[in-house]
Amino acid sequence: MEQIEGTNDDFHRQISTKQVLTLKELPAYILDWMEDNCCETVSIWDEDGYLLFISKSIKQILGIEREKFIGSHWSKLLTSLNKEEYAAIVEKLNNKENPVIEVNLLDHQKNYVWCECKIDKIVDPEHVKIYYIGIINDITDKKETENMMVSYEKMSIAGQLAAGVAHEIRNPLTSLKGFLQLLQAGTAQKEAYYKIMIDEIKKMEQITSELLFISKPLTDYRQDEDLPSLIIDIINLLNPQAKMKHIDIVHNLQEGIHLFCDRSQIKQVLINIVKNAIEAMEAPGTIKINAFAKGSGIAISVKDEGPGIDETIIHKLGEPFFTTKQNGTGLGLMVTRQILDKHHAKLHIYNNDKGSTFEMDFERIDS
Repeated sequence: MEQIEGTNDDFHRQISTKQVLTLKELPAYILDWMEDNCCETVSIWDEDGYLLFISKSIKQILGIEREKFIGSHWSKLLTSLNKEEYAAIVEKLNNKENPVIEVNLLDHQKNYVWCECKIDKIVDPEHVKIYYIGIINDITDKKETENMMVSYEKMSIAGQLAAGVAHEIRNPLTSLKGFLQLLQAGTAQKEAYYKIMIDEIKKMEQITSELLFISKPLTDYRQDEDLPSLIIDIINLLNPQAKMKHIDIVHNLQEGIHLFCDRSQIKQVLINIVKNAIEAMEAPGTIKINAFAKGSGIAISVKDEGPGIDETIIHKLGEPFFTTKQNGTGLGLMVTRQILDKHHAKLHIYNNDKGSTFEMDFERIDS
């Protein structure tokens, strides 16, 4: 542990006789050491979003002296945050909430560093001024661990879906083989056969494209997405696995619903939940997927006809490595909750008369 340079007999005597209750009672060299070595970085912003102060420890995170940041606008530093997200943060602060956000900061080597920032609002009544305080922590190691678990879960899902996809592709391949043999024999109905063959190839392309999409690395790129089409993609991908268990996936999707999101991440969430619903059903039945406007937000619900979930363990779902499956990892719902948290969404799980419902409630954030 690093030694604090210098001695101060008066300070030592003060500590031995009474407690130090406020930082201003500490000697300057103690405060300097705390600022230099504290793991957390304190930043202070004015009402217009300009940086007034940042502690020296920012150099430990980004390798840049703090003087380089003073006077900068938030948009120059928090490049991963858009105006709408910033406005949403200010609104939460005005409602006396203390949001915690994840942002990318650019270091001295032009690499992005994942940081977590807890924000608070302070009002100076004497000068009628507003300040925003941000406590910044480097969470790069945490993000790398999360990304590794996400990648593991994605590859696990891809492997589990392979059997269903192979079965679904075998049928078009059988048709193609038959039509090619007819063409080889000199049949006269060539144009009709060509059209059928192209349609079968398109089916295989769609299935394989979605399967490859799963194994792609997750990004943090968000844009306005047509929610019904996104859900249809997931249904097409999971239908082969559902058919093998004689399960129908039906949907009721309100038209015109758009979600500002990372498409690949929301697909990951829906795959996890619908796949769990398929695996939970021990008998033929139906899985219902609904998407609709709910208050000022958007809701997606997945309702299965399985045995339901024991009420005593519902609260444990989503904990790392907790699973009710014999060969499960317990990571699927954990990853799902993490992605939903990043999208300002909540996951609600409850039992029905038959089966269970997983409902995702999203705040409406316009692009």
